[in-house]
Amino acid sequence: MERVKRQEPVLHIVVVGFHHKKGCQVEFSYPPIIPGAGHDSNTLPEEWKYLPFLALPDGAHNHQEDTVYFHLPPLDGQQKCVYGVSCYRQMEAKALKVREADITRETVQKSVCVLSQLPLFGLIQAKLQLITHAYFEEKDFSQISILKELYDHMNRSLSCTALEGSQIYLGLSARDLILHFKHKVLILFKLILLEKKILFYVTPVKRLVETLMTVLSLFPGIIEHGLADSSHYQPRRSISEDFSSPEIISADEESLSMSTTDITNISKELEGRYDVSDQPDQSKPCNTTLDTHYLQPHAGSLLDSECEWETLEPHVMDEMEGKVDVAHSNMFDTDSGLPITVQPQSATGQGMLTSGLISGLQEDQYGLPLAIFTKGYLCMPYMALQQHHLLSDISVRGFVAGATNILFRQQRHLSDAIVDVSKSVDEARIQIHDPELRKMLYLSTADLRFADYLVKHVTENKEDVFLDGTGWEGGDEWIRAQFGLYIHSLLSSALQQDHERLLADYGTAFTSAWKITHNYRVWISNKHLAMASITPGHPFQGQYSVADVKIRLSHSMQNSERGKKIGNAVMSTSRSVVQTGKAVGQSVGGALTVAKSAMSSWFSMLAQPTAAVSASPQSAD
Repeated sequence: MERVKRQEPVLHIVVVGFHHKKGCQVEFSYPPIIPGAGHDSNTLPEEWKYLPFLALPDGAHNHQEDTVYFHLPPLDGQQKCVYGVSCYRQMEAKALKVREADITRETVQKSVCVLSQLPLFGLIQAKLQLITHAYFEEKDFSQISILKELYDHMNRSLSCTALEGSQIYLGLSARDLILHFKHKVLILFKLILLEKKILFYVTPVKRLVETLMTVLSLFPGIIEHGLADSSHYQPRRSISEDFSSPEIISADEESLSMSTTDITNISKELEGRYDVSDQPDQSKPCNTTLDTHYLQPHAGSLLDSECEWETLEPHVMDEMEGKVDVAHSNMFDTDSGLPITVQPQSATGQGMLTSGLISGLQEDQYGLPLAIFTKGYLCMPYMALQQHHLLSDISVRGFVAGATNILFRQQRHLSDAIVDVSKSVDEARIQIHDPELRKMLYLSTADLRFADYLVKHVTENKEDVFLDGTGWEGGDEWIRAQFGLYIHSLLSSALQQDHERLLADYGTAFTSAWKITHNYRVWISNKHLAMASITPGHPFQGQYSVADVKIRLSHSMQNSERGKKIGNAVMSTSRSVVQTGKAVGQSVGGALTVAKSAMSSWFSMLAQPTAAVSASPQSAD
């Protein structure tokens, strides 16, 4: 297979503007998006036809500035999702030094975008915001030298090594997420594990995308390596094209079954291609520490061809045709012309053969990240109105999407859950329409202990400025570590012989539904030897106590409709009692005052004759 040409981390710098006749359109791109076209070309590839509407969001005129994170599908020849960051600003047209003829409105609205191969949203946004401000301060949008300098600077400063550090979580505050949602964060976590259709409805866009991406950051490895297949969708097509698409006709998963002799023969053929001299000693025990380092491909960076998943064309697989089990040979359509994906090289350079399902993601030794955003399960931090059809597309099996347009929220039948975050912290809520799904997400006692543990540690240190992003217990990294422990323990419990008893602490209905999801079937079909070092069972399992009753009562009062009605009734009754008490107090107090004044006047009347009698002898004298 030919070596894929190395590409820079940043693909393009794009300027999107609003034209009074044409609407949102690309005004500048460097390098040109279409090879051979000019920098000012408005032409876009079919896969990126929604780029202008993603970069310049709905209702942008209501805000002086805003930030958008979005995903674009890969172009031909590319294997991964393209990550977009857009900084939007507007200014008065009369302030421009050079005013072009097509500027007819009082305000000018533009966005500067960075299209990258690395999901470094917060880091890119911090740099891009400064450049966008400087670009507008020029007051002459024909001055594009600063944008070219931005492209060169980012490609020099960004690298795949940044994915392994804390920079990838820049701007994603897990503490704020806990303060907004409290124990409901765990419900969101489970919703995504079940691969449901989840819609985030938040304004403005910056708050929307940061909330959504912060939730995803709770899953180990998802942002770093789990979104590569999260935007593989097709632009809107006709019905005839939808039903003739080979992606829809093809099977949902592919598996390969081989005998021991077959694997031995194939291994001999691969010796010339893979270096097996660095094969680890199988007699040594596996590492018992919770190592989160990912298996990096042999002698290459994330952007090198060695780091890409290798794709074997059908004619290459023909050489192995006789070695495939006959019982499973009909599972592969070798005449379809579609490439077949196999496991990449491990850190030792050894080829990995597996009889399980293939995630297509770069995994660590625990099999993480889970293959959630694969096989048509989309992640769209921001979704334009022009993409509305994707919610009902038959090739999309689910999504985690963000929107600011009210039309998305009104069509509740297109999603399983709507996450509504208003400006008030107490009003962040999750609307789940299906009663059966609500039963699956019913938090067990152990889950409530876990959620209460998180909330207490975050709220107790709420006013401590030293914990904001820098501390450990109660800080952002600590919160992500707790969810990492939760998912590792859940996976370890699923491997045990008495898994039903262990998984009961996570919720029987939830685990039953989770076991039929794509991410679980992919993970359980492969062996992960490092899981032997993880203690099975819920981190907060244990006997019931009085504290559990209090937590359950508080949870029920805050979430169930009946609990909310009771709570409102109690609050209303309390107000009435207080008001009645004040009224009674005022009435009783008034009566006592009147009685006191009456008694005083009565005593004064009695005192007057006595004074007269006592004065008479003096007058007699």
